Amino acid sequence: MEAWKKDYLDVLLVPFGLLFMFGYHLFLLYRYLKCPHTTDIGYENHNKRAWVARMLQVDIKERGPAVSVISSNISAATALTSISLVLSSLIGAWIGSTKMNLFTGGYIYGSISPSIVYIKYISLLSCFLVAFACFFQTTRHFVHASFLISMPNSDVPVSCVQREVIKGSNFWLIGIRSLYFATNLLLWVFGPIPMFICSVIMVGVLFNFDRNTTPLHQYKPIGRNELSNIDVKKAAAIKADENLLEAQTN
Repeated sequence: MEAWKKDYLDVLLVPFGLLFMFGYHLFLLYRYLKCPHTTDIGYENHNKRAWVARMLQVDIKERGPAVSVISSNISAATALTSISLVLSSLIGAWIGSTKMNLFTGGYIYGSISPSIVYIKYISLLSCFLVAFACFFQTTRHFVHASFLISMPNSDVPVSCVQREVIKGSNFWLIGIRSLYFATNLLLWVFGPIPMFICSVIMVGVLFNFDRNTTPLHQYKPIGRNELSNIDVKKAAAIKADENLLEAQTN
């Protein structure tokens, strides 16, 4: 009877833990679609759209900070892509090996049958592969946004750059959430009870992190006076370059 309880803990606690995580993320998606200002995701995307609109209104020579910001995001996404790929390779090699007795001892309070052990590792591998694909797509969209922002002498639509930045941010978010799920499944290796406890704690922590109580700031576009000041500075810089060239020629 005791062996039956231990074996079926995986059948009871693991699905409940995963449903708890999936249910929370469905609730978060519903809040983001219906009331985006109440979520931290909607708050960040609102600021990113305003940032892109502001950056595209300045001269091409003054967009260096924008390119630097996107480059830092590309570097972070590339690093997480490499980490996810390495972990996926290690787990795949571990599954392919015949020595998988490390986490099948009697101290694991749960099922230690070979089929359950393989399901644990395959589930963990799937999460890291999803994270790898999402971080790779993040890099692709941010690279495209960097090209659009740094394109000289071209009237690039603001919506095009905003779409690339928001898509890259969304793929980044999905990749991070996949790592959260991978953390839960990693604890499942030590038994279904740590996995279920981790699911409950993580949902509570994410609920506090994902909600937003700060009102959305209504950004104002660059006014005519600011645009005229930018044009004056641009004309002054061009005039200075012409005077310097003329002095060198003489």
